[in-house]
Amino acid sequence: FDSWFYTSESLDAPDRASNLNVSHEWGADMDSSPSMSIDKLLPALLECFGIILCGYIAGRANIITPTQAKGLGSFVSKFALPALLFKNMVLLDFGNVIWPFLWSILIAKVTVFVLVCVLTLIVASPDGRYSKAGLFSIFATQSNDFALGYPIVEALYQSTYPEYLQYIYLVAPVSLMLLNPIGFAFCEIQKWKNGSNHQQRKLLIVGIVVLQVLKNPIVFMVVIGIIAHFALHRTIPPFMAAFVDGLANSFGGAALFYLGLSMVGQLGKLTRSTVVTLILLITAKLLLMPLICREMVDLLNNSNTSALNHSSLSNYAFLYGVFPTAPSVAIYAIYYNAELEVVTSGMVISTFLSAPIMYVSAWLLTMRWMDPQLLMNSLQNVSFNISIVTLVALVWSITVMFLSKKFKRLPHMFTANLFLAQLLTCIGMILWNFVVKEDNFVGQVLTFALLCTSLYSTFVWPGLIALSLALIKRFEDVKVSPAVFVIAGWGIPAIVTAVLLICGVKSSDTIDSAFFYGKPQIIGTTVVAAFSILLGGSSLVCLSRGSWTHSDQSQEGNSAEDLMTEIEPDNQTLIEPITPSGDVNTVAVLLPPAGQCENCCESSDCLLVQAEERKQVADRQEGRHMLLCLLLTVSLLANLSSCLWLLLDNVPGRLYLELQFFCAVANYGQGFLSFALFGLDKHLIILPFKKRLYSLWCRKKQEEQPQSDLPEEIRMTCTQFTKYHKDQCFQDIVKRRRCGKRTAVDSFLGCELVQWLQQVGLAQDLGEAVLYGTRLQQGGVLQHIMQEHGFQDNRLYYRFMS
Repeated sequence: FDSWFYTSESLDAPDRASNLNVSHEWGADMDSSPSMSIDKLLPALLECFGIILCGYIAGRANIITPTQAKGLGSFVSKFALPALLFKNMVLLDFGNVIWPFLWSILIAKVTVFVLVCVLTLIVASPDGRYSKAGLFSIFATQSNDFALGYPIVEALYQSTYPEYLQYIYLVAPVSLMLLNPIGFAFCEIQKWKNGSNHQQRKLLIVGIVVLQVLKNPIVFMVVIGIIAHFALHRTIPPFMAAFVDGLANSFGGAALFYLGLSMVGQLGKLTRSTVVTLILLITAKLLLMPLICREMVDLLNNSNTSALNHSSLSNYAFLYGVFPTAPSVAIYAIYYNAELEVVTSGMVISTFLSAPIMYVSAWLLTMRWMDPQLLMNSLQNVSFNISIVTLVALVWSITVMFLSKKFKRLPHMFTANLFLAQLLTCIGMILWNFVVKEDNFVGQVLTFALLCTSLYSTFVWPGLIALSLALIKRFEDVKVSPAVFVIAGWGIPAIVTAVLLICGVKSSDTIDSAFFYGKPQIIGTTVVAAFSILLGGSSLVCLSRGSWTHSDQSQEGNSAEDLMTEIEPDNQTLIEPITPSGDVNTVAVLLPPAGQCENCCESSDCLLVQAEERKQVADRQEGRHMLLCLLLTVSLLANLSSCLWLLLDNVPGRLYLELQFFCAVANYGQGFLSFALFGLDKHLIILPFKKRLYSLWCRKKQEEQPQSDLPEEIRMTCTQFTKYHKDQCFQDIVKRRRCGKRTAVDSFLGCELVQWLQQVGLAQDLGEAVLYGTRLQQGGVLQHIMQEHGFQDNRLYYRFMS
């Protein structure tokens, strides 16, 4: 918001734009010939992603099996790509190379590599810490330069700066020969720590890493190609030219097709525990890397006498940073058997996210003329339209928060304040769209105060929520009065806004942007955003040092005994283990006064259902809160980058517009995140709907489909379980629990059955266990005690049917 005012004012008032030189750059640069051609970009993107789609379809339809795909991958990585690198290293023209550009990319990659590596070592648990640091750092720095990057660079720069194409072959060895070996070293250290032979000498580990790097055909052919470059005087001998060309030319289509094959089934491996890691890695790869690349070129390439060439190089560096992660990183993950789910899923997501980013960036960079007033109006319209839609989502989310009464508990109390700040931000933006056009000084001041305060409050609350989660995890309470958090969440933004209104110097010669405060306002936004990022980031680091999914599970409930103790602590015979004698109905009654529920719990006030509801109400939803804080912190990084860009660069350039549009969407559309994570409340909306749907479906199934008509896999699963495993399962997990004053039920928890199925080998993982339990329920082997839920890996009570 603040940086938008700064830019729009500069655009709207050319006489005051000299502070940023925005009008000067747009007036000169946009009327000159563009530094790239976008005409061929869309066909190039369609070509690349079309071949990727063909590979994906071939893999999904099992036309090419995974074993066959491995063969294609071996050809691409061990024959085609080394030949391509050898050819281009021999033909490379070092005379046209702008070396500061290469040093800039090198420094940017090293910076991101070190940052990801250090943060992973700090945050990750000791189990697998070093392999995660190595693989995640490689993920964030190794780009898909040749298969996907080169065709796009060729489409953009072939007709304007053809020498830019050779930079792809110069930059790639930075990762292959410098950074990747460091990542491999971390993975080898992890293997050494996990192995039984801890006497292995460290020098041997170094030797293994060096040997592995030298054995890599890609690295080997780069070295041979550089030697041949000087020995053969940039000429490939005629007798081998056709052979090398044949292999090199086969790389493009085969590599893209293999990339599509390698994507099959990868998103299905996503779990809750990998989502946070993925968001951080993709942010580092697609947001942090391009920004650092661009800034490094601007800093180190000052000797370039051509302003246009300097600008095109910095734009090229930005586009290079957006290139997605290379598929070879997945091969490294398979080799070291570590973090395969994160790497493969991240490769797929980053590949498809990079396409719109590259296209929009190139489109903005190649526009020959842009009307400043049109741009200002476009930003205003985007913010206004998003605010209207988000307003509806936030009204719904706040209503759900109050109807569920979660706002009375921590941390939902603070989340409700965040929702309110987001709501007021949308209202302020909608009002600003009308007030700014009128000659109403008081209305403009009041609207600006509302908008600025509420927007700054949305910046501060994610950090405070993350801090409260860390304190709750550490002390089971925030240790300070919630009022302190509320005062900080609204007081800090109010103080900053008041300082701007009282001490800021507004522009006096225009009414359209009457509250343009220049650098003080940008500095204020920078301080607030940086404060929240540091507070939220450090709190999330503390939370991530333990598994946040484990924290969720521990919050979902204690043991069954604890639950029942909460219900009737004075009764010591509520839970008794049952010893089966082949059939559930022949079990001895351990609670004489209590009758056995037959088909469904007969009690109108079932104590077990009350226990389920009590635990649902007490759920703090820590995982959702952490994800919300993390996503909002990423948007804060974009706002901080926008402010620093203006403060440090007098000529923001056209890429800055892309960042401005992103900030507008993030600031006024953040309510969509709140709606997605909290608006569809599980217990208030989703579960009642699912219960009703399940009840109708179950009744219809019982009426229309006899047992003999069940699908074959369900019947086989139920027969196998009933014949060979039911008795042992009954003995291990079933307990007699009182469900009413005179009734009891032999029951077990859904999560207990999931764990048991994995322990005895009937399921390899959680997903298979849930599917197995679902088939047992569909086959009538088990059911929920009230027949209200399908089978879930949750603390819901189920019973075996006779």
